[in-house]
Amino acid sequence: MKAFVLGAAVGYVLGAKAGRGRYDQIVRTYRKVADHPAVQGAAGVARAKVGEKVGLGGRSKSATAQNTNGRRNVSEPAYHQP
Repeated sequence: MKAFVLGAAVGYVLGAKAGRGRYDQIVRTYRKVADHPAVQGAAGVARAKVGEKVGLGGRSKSATAQNTNGRRNVSEPAYHQP
C-alpha cells in the first residue's frame, strides 16, 4: 500500500512539472495512433479472436444482450447503430 501511495505521489509531481502542454501532446499522439486504419484493423481482429475464445463465436451483440427470459438487458441500447 505504501508503494502505491508513493508511486501515485511521484507520478503526480512529475505530471504537474510536465504541464498541460505535454499532456495535450501525449493525448494528440495517442488519438492519432488509435485512429490509424491499421490500428483499427488490428483491434477488430483482436476483438474477433477474443470473442471466439470466450465462446461468443458468431452471435451478434443483440443476441448476447438478451437474458435467459428473452428480455433485453437494460444496459444495452434497444436500437441498432449502422
